[in-house]
Amino acid sequence: MTIHPRRAQITNKIAARPIAAASARHAATAIMAPDRRKQLCLGALVAFSLALAATTLSAQSSGEATTGEASEANITKSHGYSFFGNLDYPENFEHFPFVNPEAPKGGEMVLGASGTFDSLNPYSRKGRAAALTTLQYDQLLQDTEDTVGQYYGVLAESLEYPEDRSWVIFHMRPEATFWDGSPVTAEDVVYSHKLLVTQGLPSYAAAVSNMVTSAEALDEHTVKFTFNPETSRRSRIETVGATPVFQKAWFEADPENRRLDEPRMEVAVGSGPYRLDDYEVNRRVTYSRREDYWGADLPFNVGRYNYDRVRVEYFSDQTASFEAFKAGEYLFRVESDPRLWATSYDFPKVQNGTVTLEEIPDGAPPTPAGFVFNLDRPQLQDKRVREAIALAYNFEWTNESLRYGLYSPQSSFVEGTHLQAKGIPEGAELAFLESLGDVVPDEVYSEPVWTMHESDSQDLLGRRTQREATRLLQEAGWEVGSDGLARNEAGRTLRVNMLIPSNIESSVEGMHETYVQNLRAIGVDASFEKVDTAQYTLRQRERGYDMIYSTRYGAFLSTGGGLSQMYGSKEAAFSLFNPAGLASPFVDAVIDASFEAESQEETDVALMALDRALRYEFFLVPTGYIADNWVAYYNMYEHPEQMAPYDLGYLSYWWVNPDKAQALREAGALR
Repeated sequence: MTIHPRRAQITNKIAARPIAAASARHAATAIMAPDRRKQLCLGALVAFSLALAATTLSAQSSGEATTGEASEANITKSHGYSFFGNLDYPENFEHFPFVNPEAPKGGEMVLGASGTFDSLNPYSRKGRAAALTTLQYDQLLQDTEDTVGQYYGVLAESLEYPEDRSWVIFHMRPEATFWDGSPVTAEDVVYSHKLLVTQGLPSYAAAVSNMVTSAEALDEHTVKFTFNPETSRRSRIETVGATPVFQKAWFEADPENRRLDEPRMEVAVGSGPYRLDDYEVNRRVTYSRREDYWGADLPFNVGRYNYDRVRVEYFSDQTASFEAFKAGEYLFRVESDPRLWATSYDFPKVQNGTVTLEEIPDGAPPTPAGFVFNLDRPQLQDKRVREAIALAYNFEWTNESLRYGLYSPQSSFVEGTHLQAKGIPEGAELAFLESLGDVVPDEVYSEPVWTMHESDSQDLLGRRTQREATRLLQEAGWEVGSDGLARNEAGRTLRVNMLIPSNIESSVEGMHETYVQNLRAIGVDASFEKVDTAQYTLRQRERGYDMIYSTRYGAFLSTGGGLSQMYGSKEAAFSLFNPAGLASPFVDAVIDASFEAESQEETDVALMALDRALRYEFFLVPTGYIADNWVAYYNMYEHPEQMAPYDLGYLSYWWVNPDKAQALREAGALR
């Protein structure tokens, strides 16, 4: 499960820019109010709907302003950024249409989480950070919940850049301040960038250090980034623009103990709308809204950050968490367990109207969730073995028996979008693949793209499926013996161990149980291991598993460095966001070529080919998706009638109705 409080991390919409945060995402796996399909990628990500026009007129009509002298030098000056130049909101926009500009300020958002935390630093791969720690940091640019690939200034008042994106200059807002009242300066931006490159996640550091050749403060509120001309122009500006900004002075006051790559219970000073109020390790963490938040009246922030406090209560497991919600120990829950949604939301507080249930449509493509193969394991390197193992997963039976028929089957990494690959390649996609040369396997041209097999919902493992799986194993050199286990020539069994955390949802644990049963029926020496959350996090990071149920991979609607971090070879050995360790020359070639696309149409063709390539490599057994957000909350929270399509936004643009909150208190419904 994941939470995306300010859309500032992995991922937030469409995989483009490199991913900076690590532990925040690990902590988010425990949160009980997940935006379940938001992993289109952590961080502000890029997708585009219009090509960049060459004339001053088209730039002005898209919302960017190119002035006389600047246009002669092909310099764009703007209040925001998108690669193709399209900005839906002009410089003087008042607020976004999906917010309520009159939303009352006050009250408390109370969420639930399961598991533990031992750090308040979300940017280290060590430790488990408390939930929502990234709420405390502003960025130069931030993306929106209703667009793809559009970024608007927060700390940055404006920016300028040449046509070739060889550099970018951000002009910062002089009124921006940290919690202690000191100004946010260009030096803080430069320091934050260098800190993330030297002490941040290895995959992020490798990508960004190769991309950025220099970062310099031109004056107190002007910062310039210069880019490596050998790297793609894609995701340059949005990557540096979406870097969280820390206070340089705070880190330099105690450099030995205040490191970005180490867990700590001390919070780095930020400039965001919320700051840590208090915490009790493994019990709760609370953030308070800054009364003096410098950016409260920015058009980007009007109608946002309406709660006085945001509190997360921790519980030992899912069962305890759900019972705590019913008792009013926390007040807002996005449900991800279909068993609970189908059978358990008929308790008295729902019946009397104290708790409201909603199914809110989710406009984002679904996360490619499922069982991921660790491709470093010798027994899993033959794709025929992986295909045989996949045949043992019965989606139809699982959906009907464990998920109450609420899920839809999934084959694609961009399921249900115009980018989804189908059949055999043809037209523009075929021409694109042919342009890549010999790196494209021959069967990609002749065989239809991989799709999830259909199974019998009444038979957990049908005979035909079992025969086909056995055939594939035999072709790969695994013979099933008299004891029912497949062995290779060396006599070793085909051992596959799956790893799950102790706080996993019951329906997901049930999936593991039945999957292991089916795997053993086809000869696989299969098992699953349930470990405490701390051990799970450690082994997850060290890839101490044969297979793992994961939601780490992201869907994509455009291209950029985040794709390489999730699916590329260079970072495959250590990227936390590539749990399979996928390293494919074919995938690399498609991603690299996508960076060179000069129009939205060319980008779409490349990403359709990427979907085909990822499905060809076959490193994930998809387990299906749901199309809506299942939301349960105490009847004091409200949201605008017009919701943003790409983010549920309960931390950003919902609010507390004070009259309803008072009525719940008087009725004794709130603790």
